[in-house]
Formats: sequence, structure tokens, C-alpha cells
Amino acid sequence: MRRVVLAGRGDLAEWRDAARALAAAGIVPEEIEWRERSAEADLSFQRDAMPPAPAALRKPMTVPPTFIELAETVLCHSDPARFSLLYRLLWRLQLDRQLLEVTSDEDVVRARLMAKNVHRDAHKMTAFVRFKEVGAVSAGRRKFIAWFEPDHHIVRRTAPFFQRRFTDMDWLIATPKGSAAWDGERLTISDEPCEKPNLSDVTDELWRTYYASIFNPARLKLKAMQAEMPKKYWKNLPEADLIPGLIASAESKVREMAAREATQSLPFHDRLQQAARNLPAEPELPAGTLEALRAEAAVCTRCPLHANATQTVFGEGPRDADVMFVGEQPGDQEDIAGRPFVGPAGRLFDQVTAEAGIDRSTLYVTNAVKHFKYEPRGKRRIHQKPNMGEVHHCRWWLDLELALVKPKLIVAMGATALVALTDVKGRLQDVRGKAMAIEGGRTLFVTVHPSYLLRIPDERLKAEEMARFREDMMRIQRLMKAAA
Repeated sequence: MRRVVLAGRGDLAEWRDAARALAAAGIVPEEIEWRERSAEADLSFQRDAMPPAPAALRKPMTVPPTFIELAETVLCHSDPARFSLLYRLLWRLQLDRQLLEVTSDEDVVRARLMAKNVHRDAHKMTAFVRFKEVGAVSAGRRKFIAWFEPDHHIVRRTAPFFQRRFTDMDWLIATPKGSAAWDGERLTISDEPCEKPNLSDVTDELWRTYYASIFNPARLKLKAMQAEMPKKYWKNLPEADLIPGLIASAESKVREMAAREATQSLPFHDRLQQAARNLPAEPELPAGTLEALRAEAAVCTRCPLHANATQTVFGEGPRDADVMFVGEQPGDQEDIAGRPFVGPAGRLFDQVTAEAGIDRSTLYVTNAVKHFKYEPRGKRRIHQKPNMGEVHHCRWWLDLELALVKPKLIVAMGATALVALTDVKGRLQDVRGKAMAIEGGRTLFVTVHPSYLLRIPDERLKAEEMARFREDMMRIQRLMKAAA
């Protein structure tokens, strides 16, 4: 029986050199006893631990690259059996090059599970390390120390993450399995175990405040929470001492939230309510003007879209404009600015109308729907197409705009605008680029919405559609001249 003793701190080269020598000597896995060096090991055992020199060189063993990556990770595991497991896989790979693809193989399953545990431990380290400031500023750099208790030998593989993330400060991460230190120039790794320092600073209270503010009692799931933040990490997290109290009070907090729901404003609703409070009891604006209509629309609640929008985005332009452009609805930037066609689609609209010789200042520009409909996705608000009910509710405001402005030519940009103006559903392409007479002696011209052009992924198709849009604008310019 051959005995091999390794330091076992996640060093691939250490295990690889021993495995190569053993394999070259033809030592089968069953004849090797792998051990991890400990402080109690005596010197005679250390001498026996040296790998045997090959008696006769055999054909070099080869392995697929995936094995090297797997071995590098598995060697970071704390299970003493990892050395023999990897050597057994190395030996078997000489007979079956596809062994690692056999997902039911016992050795492969065990190695993959070890690798998964190492990856998870490294992820937890990046998530739960808490630096404490321990030194005064030196040459513009502050000094910090952190304590973490990993399950596996992950300090060496995780340290570069902290070097990249916290390169502008000097720090030391101490663990029972070694340490990592960065001084602005050099990353130093030590395998010597550390003792837990007594650490605390002013940031502890900041962590508690942050955690208390993001804790949502209505979404409390204990098993999921403890899977993401296992209890073994709590003792080293300043915010963790709040968790028992937050869990205990969760049920009562949910009841309080439900009681407030009937009176609490919906998201982005505060500005609408503020606008309503600021309106005079008896409007001073002359009735029958666009200004009065805009003020009335500012507190519109005709459909649910008002609840989540920042504000009503009403039309703008001359009261006596001969041409009215109607789009679908305001976008993200329009919702914030309170003006139509000021976002990316609006800038494209301005560019093409200017190229066609159309002065935007002479146009009345509005939308079929006056509130931004969207789906929150992280920090972004993704546009959602309004449904027919929302379009019909908002038709009230569009009809009043048409009645006050009395345009001779109306341009519907997109299918939603076409439905809002005609109540006729159909393929936009069937009527695009055509001028048609509608009620009131007016002319309706149909084209696409500029946002459609921005969403086309194919560059060739985008160029073709842009050319068609410019042609539409040239036709509109000629219709404007004829109507003047």
C-alpha cells in the first residue's frame, strides 16, 4: 500500500505531480492511501508520504480539458476522499474518454457534487464577507479586515474577486482555512489558519438599516431565505440579529399592510394626487381651451393606467394646427417629461419630418392613450401595448382634442392610433401610405409608428422601412401644401 500525504489546500499542481508519478509507476488506485497533512503528523509519516519514483515509464496518461477544470475545483473540497476519487477518475479515463459525460456514474456524480459545493461556498463568500475598517488612511488608502468561515479551501480561488472589486483599499480576509491580503500592489495568500478577530464598526448599523428596509414580510419564505442565507453565516453578519424579530413580526406586518392598502397610493400615483390637490376649486382657465382640457386630463382616472403612470401626457401644438399626428401612447421618457414624442421615437420623428420639410412647431402631436402602460423589469419599465378597453376610454380625450384643434389632415402612426381614430381593425399595411376621407371633411393618412423602426433587428429591413417612412412624410408634406 502506497501512502501519499498532501497539504490539500486546493493546489492542483501538488496533486497532479503526485498523480503523474504514481500513474507512471503503474500504481493502481486500490494500492494508494491518500492522506491530508495535519499539524499532528509526525516526520516519519511525512517521509513515507513522498510519491514513489517510477520504476519504468509507461505511456503518459492524457485527460480531456474538462477533467482538469473539474479536478481544480474538487481539490478545494474539504473531504479527504477527494484525492482518491480524482485519481480513480484519472485511471478510468484512460479506458473511457467519455466517462465524465456519464451522468449516472457514481464517481462522476460524487465529483460533480463536490464541485457544486465548492462553487456554492465561493459564492457565499463573495456575498457574506463584511469588511470592517481598522486603520487610518495611509497614502490615501484605508485599511479593512474581514472574517469568514468557509466550508472548503476556497480562499485562494475567491481572493481575485475581492482584488478586482476592492482594489482601491488595503484589506485582509481571515478564515480558519487561510487568509488573503491586498496592499494595492500585491495579492498575498496564506494557508495558515487564522483566529477570529473581534471586529465592529459604524457600518454594522448601516447593514441593519439596509436589511430592515428591504425585508418584505409579505414574501417571507423561511426555507428559501435560509437556503440563500444559511444560519451558519448569521453569527458573522451584523444584520442577522434582526432576523428573529423580523420573522416574529411578519404576520402582524402583513395585516397592517392589508389594512393600509385601501388608503395607500399606488406606485407613481403621488404626482397625480398632488396635481389634483393643486387644482383650484373652480378652474380659472377659460372653458373650451386646450389649456383647460389639459388641466382636466391631468387628474384623469377613466382607466386603470392612471394608477401606475407618473402623469398624464397630453398633446401639444398650436390650437389652430392644420395637421395632427396621433401616436399610440407615451413612452418611458415621455412619462417622466410630461410631453409627447421626446424619447428615441420622438427624436426619429423630428429628424424625418425635418428632412421632409415639415416644421414640427406647426403640428399638433398627441397619442391615442395618454398614460404610459408598462411592465416593471428590474430598474427598467418595459412598454406594453394598450388593450382596446384602454384605447376606448382614452378616446374621450382624443375626440375633445380633435374638436378643439379642428385639423384638416390627421396622421395615424401605428395600428393603435388607426383603431382609435376609425374604430376599424385591420392590417396596417393594407392602408399604409394612403390618404382617405373621413368624417368631418378631414383627410386621414396612415403610416407606421417611429418606435417600430427602432425595433427592427435586421439592418437591411430597417433601411428599407426607413426609406418608406421618409416617403410617407414626403406625401404628408405634399398633402399639407394642398390643404393650405
